[in-house]
Amino acid sequence: MKLLEYEAKSIFSGYGIPVPRTGGVITKLGQLPAALRRAGKGPWVLKAQVLAGGRGKAGGVKVVKTPADARAAAQAMLGMRIATHQTHGAALTVREVLIDQASRISREIYLSVVLDRREACPVVIASAEGGMQIEELAKSKPEAILKEAVDPSRGLESFQARRLAFRLRIPGPQIPAFVRLAQSLARVFLDYDASLVEVNPLVITGSGELVALDGKIVVDDNALFRQKTLAGRKDGEASALELQAKKVGISYIGLDGDIGCMINGAGLAMGTMDTVALAGGSPANFLDVGGGATAKQVTAAFKILLKDRKVKAVLVNIFGGIMRCDVIAQGVLEALKNVNMKVPLVVRLEGTNVEEGKRLLKESRVRLTLADTLWDAAQKAVTAAKGAGK
Repeated sequence: MKLLEYEAKSIFSGYGIPVPRTGGVITKLGQLPAALRRAGKGPWVLKAQVLAGGRGKAGGVKVVKTPADARAAAQAMLGMRIATHQTHGAALTVREVLIDQASRISREIYLSVVLDRREACPVVIASAEGGMQIEELAKSKPEAILKEAVDPSRGLESFQARRLAFRLRIPGPQIPAFVRLAQSLARVFLDYDASLVEVNPLVITGSGELVALDGKIVVDDNALFRQKTLAGRKDGEASALELQAKKVGISYIGLDGDIGCMINGAGLAMGTMDTVALAGGSPANFLDVGGGATAKQVTAAFKILLKDRKVKAVLVNIFGGIMRCDVIAQGVLEALKNVNMKVPLVVRLEGTNVEEGKRLLKESRVRLTLADTLWDAAQKAVTAAKGAGK
């Protein structure tokens, strides 16, 4: 789950991480005057609240000096559609605008905490060249990226934060404040079960203060049961189909292709999607019904798949490990009784009682195509999708 900038900054404030004076978020133009008063003396910064980086280049960040300029910027921003390199061609509608007091920036620094899967621990990543795309910087100047591993139980140690401060050339008087800020950022990461906590940029102002000018937090969805304050929050990135799938316990992510995929197991789902692509097709989704999927869940999965108008064929790839293939086949047939299947269906079963499962499918009156291997299934699904598109 990704949090919006103002949500991240609110959490930062609770941990003593300095953020700009804010007037809060507005959703209507009439709320602007009060927000400007709360933010204090201008100039002000208006920032579109969408879950994507690169907002500034897309017109989603404006610095204004007068209330009239602020009104014009807010009016243009509310309702605008923003597409950046992180939205993959889709445009996001701006429904909220954050009003902050502008900061006099003397220097920008990059600072984040991410999960290092290779080292199996969180790691602080920092760079003296803040404000840039860290991915591009890592490619062009890898020596500019600094790292410090974080102990999950102890957090970031003081000596580690000081070492970062020295390597980042933080001025001596600001080193104690930087140490506190870096340690607090690591604590946010641990306390919120995050996969990313980022400040870009962390600025040193003209008066020598450290301020988190922007904030990003991504929380691990699997840990939301521990995050009671966030569990009920609507996921701003989730589509209607993704929210529907979540309610019935199905892992579903919509993609851009035309072959609907229904698989049991995340690893098998990834392998199936790769095989579809290798066969010349494009998956319309990632969908994992789970190892112990019931007929009710399979029915729900079919309905979700078929609501996607891009889907021209459906590929069901099920491994009978926890459940036997004959039970899975019965579940698929039961589900198809409650679904209006208008596109070609390819089914591949493997595992315990696979022959009995195939027999049940063959003897049914349901229109479907059986496949013996994953490669066979992928090829048949791609062919079926191309035929349906003519």
